[in-house]
Amino acid sequence: MEVRELKTLLALMQDFGLVELEIEDKKGKVRLVRAGVASAIEAPAAASPAPKTLAAPQAKAPKPASSASNGTRGAESPTLTESQKLVVSPMVGTFYRAASPDSDPFVEEGDSVRKGQALCIIEAMKMMNEIEADAGGRIVRILCENGQPIEYGQPLMVLELG
Repeated sequence: MEVRELKTLLALMQDFGLVELEIEDKKGKVRLVRAGVASAIEAPAAASPAPKTLAAPQAKAPKPASSASNGTRGAESPTLTESQKLVVSPMVGTFYRAASPDSDPFVEEGDSVRKGQALCIIEAMKMMNEIEADAGGRIVRILCENGQPIEYGQPLMVLELG
């Protein structure tokens, strides 16, 4: 694959909020992974650990999100105190509180969490992405409903640092 094709794919990934893209054609296989602003290209012969993936949770049909003013939870950022911070979505997708419909939620309001602990899953293009706490503290409020479509940067939870 040529450099201009790779640049086009990276631009598309950024435009659509994709974190990972894998393409195979007659020339070979290319896997692109975005980490924040930086991008990484994995050569076809290079080996890397498999990304965290989970079985797709089955949920009831989510309510359509036509606009931010439709009254769904999480449409607006809540007011925070100095000791609180928002956990925001790093991508567009579907919000799930548990790994499967039969599983308990990762966290409930009032639960204490540690840095790196899984808080929820965002499904994007059939990939299950665990969202982890970037600091320890206590979950004050969960702002999204299970199965709700979410946007990039949308607040998911309020975390009280501690």
